[in-house]
Amino acid sequence: MEPERSPLAARVRVEASADLPTRFGDFRVLVFSDDHDDRENLAIVRGDVWGADDVPVRLHSECLTGDAFGSLRCDCRDQLELGLAYVGAQPRGIVLYLRQEGRGIGLTNKIRAYALQQEHGLDTVDANLALGFRDDERDYGVAASILRTLGVRSVRLLTNNPDKARQLIAHGMNVVERVPHAIPPGVHNRAYLETKARRSGHQL
Repeated sequence: MEPERSPLAARVRVEASADLPTRFGDFRVLVFSDDHDDRENLAIVRGDVWGADDVPVRLHSECLTGDAFGSLRCDCRDQLELGLAYVGAQPRGIVLYLRQEGRGIGLTNKIRAYALQQEHGLDTVDANLALGFRDDERDYGVAASILRTLGVRSVRLLTNNPDKARQLIAHGMNVVERVPHAIPPGVHNRAYLETKARRSGHQL
């Protein structure tokens, strides 16, 4: 039997890094492999974070439809840009881009969930449940491992989702503050945001 892994055990390693000038500021991007799966996760780093406390950190889960295509069904692109702008204005900080599409259910199942919402009036939680998943399948243990690999000692977490903070703490990362990260609702994502607050405990 394989021994149980400590929550502090390393699970990632840096595969590549380069400077990344953006419209939000100058960053360094690092690509991490994960020994749990074949996903490549990214850290977009501002300044020197090694050994630092109270580092502003945004955990962003990949959303192809929102991040790349500007979908109005969610607030993902707005949250990503807000996180990059916030971190880009600080002397140091990190945006982690985690390859956990569709709350961890993958792109195909995310589009299936969209169809269930359109055809049967399900909300995002019930659509995921109807497909046989939990309402949120994301794992933030990889985020904690990346932060430790970067030498971060404690974070100020930019999020409305208390589960992100709970998971980071469970995996040994000190969260000293939750910084609200709310986006004003629009016509197409108001119900989506209301579901986040009512059923998933997001503090909007």
